[in-house]
Amino acid sequence: MNVPVDEGLLISMLLKIMNAKKTLEIGVFTGYSLLTTALALPADGKIVAIDPDKEAYEVGLPFIRKAGVEHKIDFYESNAMLVLTDLVHNEKKEDIFDFAFVDADKNNYIKYHELLLKLVKVGGIIAYDNTLWFGAVAEPDDEEVQVPEVEFIRKYKPYVKELNSFLATDPRIELVLLSVGDGLTLCRRLY
Repeated sequence: MNVPVDEGLLISMLLKIMNAKKTLEIGVFTGYSLLTTALALPADGKIVAIDPDKEAYEVGLPFIRKAGVEHKIDFYESNAMLVLTDLVHNEKKEDIFDFAFVDADKNNYIKYHELLLKLVKVGGIIAYDNTLWFGAVAEPDDEEVQVPEVEFIRKYKPYVKELNSFLATDPRIELVLLSVGDGLTLCRRLY
């Protein structure tokens, strides 16, 4: 889904503070966070944007064009694991990205993390969206989730909890989990 406005503005400010030029976005949907990122990057900035649903991306494309930032975006209609693996192994793009934003299939977040640690340079940021998961990550596993999208939340809650636990003990990153939107975890690559 789309990130909330406050989260988009935070990401934009962060990218500007970092002087980011090359970014990755896994999970584009209609492109609000992609547009926010593209507007924050300098004129020669580049975004590798990956999503299996080009139709959803095309909903937001008129706004991206109107903003004059389409030239910054390389959109891949694909499974993110395939593209990330290709970037690491075939295109030798290790350590070149300043920032990565992940808002995609929660069951693959840890797999993405391993590849992103190779692609994002030391000192760069990997951002994971939805890490508070409607507050469900703080509830006991046997407790009923009290949100309208119960089945969706129940299905992915274990993956989000696993990610949070994994990131909390990963010595390769420094992290902060922010209560912005539905939870945004920022991971700074240490080595």
